[in-house]
Amino acid sequence: EQFIDELCDEIYEAVINKKSLIILSDREVIKGNTIAPSLLVLGRVHQHLINKGVRLKASLIIVSGEIRDAHDLACHIAYGASAIWPYLALEKARQLSIENEELNISPSQAQENYREALNKGLLKIMSKMGICTVSSYRGSEIYEIIGLDKEITDSAFSNSFTRTEGLGYKQIEDNLLVFDSDEPFDLEIGGFYKHKKGSEPHVTSPVTVLKLQKAVRSGDRDEWNKYLESLEERDNVQIRDLFTLPDNNKIITSNDKDIPLEDIYKKFTVSSMSLGALSEEAHQALAIAMNRIGAKSGSGEGGEDPERYGTEKNSKIKQIASGRFGVTPDYLASAEEFQIKMAQGSKPGEGGQLPGFKVDTHIAKLRHTVEGITLISPPPHHDIYSIEDLAQLIYDLKTFNPDNPVNVKLVSEPGVGVIAVGVAKAGADVITIAGSDGGTGASPWTSIKHAGSPWELGLSETHQALVENNMRDKVLLEVDGGLRSPKDVIIATLLGADRYGFGTLPLLALGCKMVRQCHENTCPVGIATQDENLRAKFVGAPEQVMQLFKFIAEDIKSYLDIFNVSSLNDLIGHADLLGLKVMDNNLPKSLHKLLRNAVSDKKNPGFIRHDEGRLSRRLTSEIMKGLKSQESTIIQYPISNEDRSIGARISGEVSMQNLGKELKTNPTYISLSGAAGQSFGAFIRDGINLKLIGSANDYVGKGMGGGSITIIPQGTKNKGAYHAAGNALLYGATGGQLYISGRVGQRFGVRNSGGIAVVEGCSAHAAEYMTGGTLIILGSIGFNFGAGMTGGKVTVLKTQKNFTQYISKSAPEYRDMNDIDTLELRAFLNKHIEQTDSELAKDILKKEKDWSKMFAVFGGIANVTEQDINRAQETIEALD
Repeated sequence: EQFIDELCDEIYEAVINKKSLIILSDREVIKGNTIAPSLLVLGRVHQHLINKGVRLKASLIIVSGEIRDAHDLACHIAYGASAIWPYLALEKARQLSIENEELNISPSQAQENYREALNKGLLKIMSKMGICTVSSYRGSEIYEIIGLDKEITDSAFSNSFTRTEGLGYKQIEDNLLVFDSDEPFDLEIGGFYKHKKGSEPHVTSPVTVLKLQKAVRSGDRDEWNKYLESLEERDNVQIRDLFTLPDNNKIITSNDKDIPLEDIYKKFTVSSMSLGALSEEAHQALAIAMNRIGAKSGSGEGGEDPERYGTEKNSKIKQIASGRFGVTPDYLASAEEFQIKMAQGSKPGEGGQLPGFKVDTHIAKLRHTVEGITLISPPPHHDIYSIEDLAQLIYDLKTFNPDNPVNVKLVSEPGVGVIAVGVAKAGADVITIAGSDGGTGASPWTSIKHAGSPWELGLSETHQALVENNMRDKVLLEVDGGLRSPKDVIIATLLGADRYGFGTLPLLALGCKMVRQCHENTCPVGIATQDENLRAKFVGAPEQVMQLFKFIAEDIKSYLDIFNVSSLNDLIGHADLLGLKVMDNNLPKSLHKLLRNAVSDKKNPGFIRHDEGRLSRRLTSEIMKGLKSQESTIIQYPISNEDRSIGARISGEVSMQNLGKELKTNPTYISLSGAAGQSFGAFIRDGINLKLIGSANDYVGKGMGGGSITIIPQGTKNKGAYHAAGNALLYGATGGQLYISGRVGQRFGVRNSGGIAVVEGCSAHAAEYMTGGTLIILGSIGFNFGAGMTGGKVTVLKTQKNFTQYISKSAPEYRDMNDIDTLELRAFLNKHIEQTDSELAKDILKKEKDWSKMFAVFGGIANVTEQDINRAQETIEALD
């Protein structure tokens, strides 16, 4: 500490004496001079120069052997580094190229590859926070500090979040002096990302996995206790390892308390893991197991095979994520609970990722995407840019099925308590707090190790914030992310949890070996792969997962006996019952604020049924009467912007009563006039035909799976210039038709997977992440058109000035029209005129001979065969 103080003063003197380039280097340290951590030194110097008012007069250059990966690089830039030279890593790259001649990479190329990898990693990290330039990231300090004393964080990292304490200057110095000792010692090499014997400890070691699997396969209580003992014997690697419980060392062997296991099972969930990330066999086994014990499993964001609906293979919790993969009306109808995934525990700021080699024919069909194409969910939901937008999506889902609770999944992070209060006020029924160990199978390694916060911190903050704001009785709190034992469940309960989500543990019970190849499609036990040969090796069974939760529930009963209570509900929020271990640093002491007793005075009233609105009730009532009498229904009503999610309730009722065929045979025609509220036509299906004379707010046709929507601006004939609808139209649509005789807002067709639409102009980000369907745009477009588009077809009028400047670099190359394009455009224009009487479409139809000059086509079929033309003709005929 004294050395760093003196260094800060020395550098300050240099700066005021006109030295503008300060190099902080550990390259020439000699024996007897201990190396100070480069990030600590940088942080102190950076803050010292700021406090002295001279920071902008000098650049700080870091020359260090400590910097190895993108996280190291990002940290140094965030705490003030102007430039970085990771000399040791660059030298290692050079050495590896020389030692591995078969790679055929020159030393200079190896170093360039390493530098490029670091830069890409840095860009990825910055993008999680929505930052796109290094200058904006430099000095931002947007990190959370875990495990450092307040004295250090105040002096070196003063603008970063911190909720814990830990190591001080003295402990850091003692650790560093080991490297300067004459005594020999073993240097741990490797094992940071994957378990390696004798190296860095991991929560789940191979020995622990074997004990767990032996226990669930045999059902032997002694084997289960051996598994629990192995967890207790490991080093302290998680915050909850520092907590103690009454009789903490007692191995449970029996229990006599008459508490039904079914009451405990109801509080368990299997965290949402997608079909695609998991094999069909593993995904089904989890669903079957949870359904048999009366618990719930999550579908993940990849959709689900409709053949599973209504059977014990059905996942009761259906997830709605930013990619909206597989979200169809039938998918929603099969749910007993909806989950909106705002973030994943181990990768906040990133969307889900599924490599192209895991997207086989079956997965592509379920997700309405293209086989072999990598699928990346957008980091944000494109219909959620505020807490009010989240409230609208909750409203949409509750309108579709008013009896289903809506679960909002948040990530454990500083400030999550305030966010959770807002989510509760937005109408959520369940809030899930995902810790940094959650969602790790499909996360990049740097995210697994460095992103997110422990759930202990986020759960405690959320529970206390909800209690303080009198909202705790409005929602259930669920926690997930690395739960491994009954003790974890009890600790989570005392910190405020009502429910408990398990992800890795049930996969281990099914045979997972933790080889960390989930993203490579090479899982040797057939759990995280779509390779048919590897899936044939899957030997897991639902009974193994059932046995796992039986063990956990039995042990929870015994813990309840220790606490002398009859239900887990009696322990919720009683964090004062937790003790803390004694250690030689301040980390345990700093956890006392987590142990504040925070118990809601009110009992949770349970789920409150949603009111879908007067107009929705009227429409649903009239249409259901028509279906019962096997007649088509024609309805006319005025509409106002208070009427939201029109069409969703009808679609939900039809879907849940399995009347889809009847509705298609006896379609309904709804004609409305006025200004529609948000989500007009959300989640509608075949047989529902909406016509609006007027305008609509955002999210028209969100998630529509069929049917049609027509919007005609009232009293205008200005050929497309009128703005008729808002943003994010057709978001996540898997079918249906949309015709609008006017312009629309931003993000038109984002993540469209099968919808057909004709509009007369749009704003920025149109066709973003599109994987299917057809869009016709008869007017100008905004910037960033087609970003991330991998499927479907978009035909765009290209007569606007500087047309190409509006196209994203990641969009597919556009081409000239061919016979199929002409055939389809003619048909869509005629349909558009039929629906809207558009003057603009009539003018364009007259200029067919000039279409090749007027239009650009993105996607679709470039080299046309007669068979392609026949298929196109069939598609056109199906429009009617």
